[in-house]
Amino acid sequence: MPPLAPPMPAPRAAGSPAAPPPVYPPVAFHFRVSFGTAAPDADCSFREVSGIAAEMETETVVEGGENRFVYTLPKAVKHPRLVLKRGVAPYTSRLVTWCRDVLEGGLGQPVTTKLMQVALLDETGQPLRVWTFDGAYPVKWDVEPFQSSKNEVAMEKVEFAYLNVKREK
Repeated sequence: MPPLAPPMPAPRAAGSPAAPPPVYPPVAFHFRVSFGTAAPDADCSFREVSGIAAEMETETVVEGGENRFVYTLPKAVKHPRLVLKRGVAPYTSRLVTWCRDVLEGGLGQPVTTKLMQVALLDETGQPLRVWTFDGAYPVKWDVEPFQSSKNEVAMEKVEFAYLNVKREK
């Protein structure tokens, strides 16, 4: 039996530019982070984003008198913290100000939450995948150790809790 031929591309209209073929799998180094409704700026640049995950918690139920199996029932969906790493930002940065207000302000004032988005981008800068985090707020701010024996950028890590995450696209 002869091998199958690849599918024929759809005909293009005369004069229309050829659409670039989709890149799969996408690269992990081209992404964008945004906070609230503010336009992305240097404050949205990060070296690493992690913690985009979901896990179904389950509960094991044993039925009385039935020894052949146990039931595993869904309980709730849990999400780890969203973790962002970058070089130590200036004191006047919007993100630093938000972290200071929440983490150093004490619990005498309400915690300000924001909508956050993480977008994985294609080669033209357009979003391939977008994760939207509702009700996000910083819960941990950590500066990595300073070491005189290494020639590296001073890094900070900010962890966020959030209400839920939605994957778009």
